[in-house]
Amino acid sequence: MKIRLSKKIEIDKMIDIWYEGSLIAHEFIDEDYWKSQRNEMKEKYFPMSENYVICNEKEVVGFISMVDNYLAALFIDIKHQGKGYGKELLNFIKEQRKNIQLKVYKKNIEAVNFYLRKGFVKIEELLDEQTAEDEFLME
Repeated sequence: MKIRLSKKIEIDKMIDIWYEGSLIAHEFIDEDYWKSQRNEMKEKYFPMSENYVICNEKEVVGFISMVDNYLAALFIDIKHQGKGYGKELLNFIKEQRKNIQLKVYKKNIEAVNFYLRKGFVKIEELLDEQTAEDEFLME
């Protein structure tokens, strides 16, 4: 496993990982919403974030995106989930930052439990206005 800053040429791969993972992890949100966000991710969110990829011996298998101390995204290719890549990315960022916040959909129970196991605590329950879904602010 190797973690490094992402390269511009990897943006499309990162968007594919984000999109496929979003459809599975957020089945409670209409697929059209995720389709509508693809260009926004490429043109706005990735450029404003500090993005790190994690690679196996062959390819990029996941990424983490930070905006200052806010964990904006953590996604692992669906074919590579459950192999410790997410944990490695999170540990990598925790070594660099003292205080990290993130938001996670309340219905994404697997992700909520992942962050709780990694030491995050629920600070507040919010409503994501774009999707009308409840989410937790965690720290």
